[in-house]
Amino acid sequence: MLTKEQLLAIKDLKAICESKEKYELKLNFDMLESRKGDFQEDYFHYEDGQLVGFLGSYGFGNKVEICGMVHPDFRRKGFFSMLFEACVKDLNARNIESLLLNAPADSASAKSFLKSIPCTYYMTEYQMKWQAIEMNVDPTVIIRPSLSTEDFEAEVQLDIQAFGFKEEEARHYNEILRENSQEQRFIITVDGETAGKMRVAEANNEAWIYGFAIFPALQGNGIGRKALSCIVNNMNQKGLSIYLEVEAKNHHALRLYEACGFRSYHSQDYYDYHLTNERTQPNG
Repeated sequence: MLTKEQLLAIKDLKAICESKEKYELKLNFDMLESRKGDFQEDYFHYEDGQLVGFLGSYGFGNKVEICGMVHPDFRRKGFFSMLFEACVKDLNARNIESLLLNAPADSASAKSFLKSIPCTYYMTEYQMKWQAIEMNVDPTVIIRPSLSTEDFEAEVQLDIQAFGFKEEEARHYNEILRENSQEQRFIITVDGETAGKMRVAEANNEAWIYGFAIFPALQGNGIGRKALSCIVNNMNQKGLSIYLEVEAKNHHALRLYEACGFRSYHSQDYYDYHLTNERTQPNG
């Protein structure tokens, strides 16, 4: 488990790095604050007692995402490569199959490091904010809380079919969400049948929508747009600013969200690094 001092040092370093390059780092503080200490997931580098490098890993079943940073005054010294190599060694020892590197799309230092290692572009995740437009709510699409065993199974299948999870990691991920997350989990239904899901986190006068998915067999029928219109209308009535975090492998996938009034203001690029078939070690 991370100490309060470690969490504060990470937040301070994050603020310094973001101020320097004008981007946002996705360090998943909700996960950092709930570490169980079963194995090493966080890597630190200090100079004269000051935290100057940090890398965090975030497990989703047999898939891991990592994001990290180095103080602007301490770059080009190999510190991030050192942290990365230590993390990769541990992940290989745990037989983790898939590693995704998360980098702000506008980070020049991240792009420079990525060129030094064997990885390939995987997808982009967008943070979007709703710009007030008139929303037409269709009563045939209903959003209700996820409560039952059947709802849990639907969430697992949606992660498998819509996001490419393996069944084991989808179950593990959804169990963690149910046990630890403060987010509200919703099931989307049409004519009484489950069509999709989403999660909503409300805090600080903001509502964040995550994990939005419609079963592939039902996509293209307007369900997604109607579901988004419904939840946005509900959050807007509460007077909340509404945000959406969504992954897309091409810009065409953003049209649904833009049609509902969302506009992208920040993006994170993800790169696939194959742990089970390593070719070279990083040299940056």
